[in-house]
Amino acid sequence: MERLLELETLIGRNQECFYKIGRALKEIRDNRLYTQALFESFEAYTRDRWDMGKAYAYRLIRAYEVIYNLSPIGDKLPANESQVRPLTQMDSMEQRHIWKAIINSGMELTARNIKKFIDARKTVPVSKPDLTDRITNEYMAVVKAMLEQVRVAQHDHWQKTSRQAALLWHRVIYEKIVSKGADNG
Repeated sequence: MERLLELETLIGRNQECFYKIGRALKEIRDNRLYTQALFESFEAYTRDRWDMGKAYAYRLIRAYEVIYNLSPIGDKLPANESQVRPLTQMDSMEQRHIWKAIINSGMELTARNIKKFIDARKTVPVSKPDLTDRITNEYMAVVKAMLEQVRVAQHDHWQKTSRQAALLWHRVIYEKIVSKGADNG
């Protein structure tokens, strides 16, 4: 029992190592410090120096970025890389929102529970209706005219395009396209 407690304490103390390793790898990659050790690429550095595959190195970096993003919102953070992994697929605001919901749910924080929670909250994407049949001839004429103006300006390498022309394009886009509601074509 004493040895079990000793080993569990060791595991508990080193749970956050994934975060520290990810932070170190990110700094080495971002600042190209691996070149000081005469490696041509970050991938070669992680493979040869640490016997770490590219995918795992980048997973640790993404895990660090998630932990860094979540740290301002509370004391309870994911304890290991596998708990963080489902959060890496989200943007920073969504990560914070989901993590707060996970903490508030009171469920046990395991990688499996976190993944199930996130999967359950995913909604089936609503397909947008095809409205191409609602495009009017007037709309198409305006778009074609604008595209022709852009083509001409590109052909001239934008040398003959004036501020007035750009403002005109903006006004036409706004009046003829943006200001029209979905029901108006």
